[in-house]
Amino acid sequence: MMQLYRYNITFMKKNILFILLATCLCMLMSCHNGNEAVENTKSAAADEPEWGVELDSLRLLCLTLDSKDPIAILETLMSVEYVPMHGPIHHCLGGMALLTAYSNAGGDIALDSALQVLIERDYKIPGAACGNLGCCGAALSCGTFMSIITNNSPFATDAWRLSNLCTAQALTSVAEHGGPRCCKRDSYLSVLSTVDFVKEHLGIEMVRADVKCSRQSLNKQCIGKQCPFCPSGIDASEVGEARCNGCANASGCRK
Repeated sequence: MMQLYRYNITFMKKNILFILLATCLCMLMSCHNGNEAVENTKSAAADEPEWGVELDSLRLLCLTLDSKDPIAILETLMSVEYVPMHGPIHHCLGGMALLTAYSNAGGDIALDSALQVLIERDYKIPGAACGNLGCCGAALSCGTFMSIITNNSPFATDAWRLSNLCTAQALTSVAEHGGPRCCKRDSYLSVLSTVDFVKEHLGIEMVRADVKCSRQSLNKQCIGKQCPFCPSGIDASEVGEARCNGCANASGCRK
């Protein structure tokens, strides 16, 4: 044992420089990898859209509206100049419109705080959830709306049932009309489904308006006359690439 100990001491003395260099190299590599991971995280975060300020502005806009029609409120929100044709901001808009109309129709909620809660929750839904997760964010926003107005939690009973059922019906409505995605169409479908659901299960009647889309030319994947909100008499040239009015070789056409 003593001989082994002396051998280890001798080895360390002879190789102390090598050990110190190896230790420093390991520390430098660890530091570099750590910094690289931080930079990659910052880069990934920078690539994600930031809608915090814009959503707060839309929240304040909702507080000025007295309509009981969530579609009219939704149109007002979607018509704000910085709201794009598609994108994850739509994961909040439907729920915001529903909360506002529900409050104006006599629903017992504190609207401002309810809007803040919905934005905080739905802002986390990733973009392209409809394709990547198989769960449209516009429909999820309606489920969030139902969770808020029923004070749902993971431990609730009937509120848990209603919230999941509301989301399921909105998703079914979206799915039955097929793809490719259209954030406007999917928002309309989800909101209208939820208006019916609230009337049936909670007895609060919001206005259920007809919808006629006016954004066909902005959507390259527009499905034209296969969309339930496509205005009658629309010409093929008024929609995007997926024209369904006798066109030939149009990308996405499902005629």
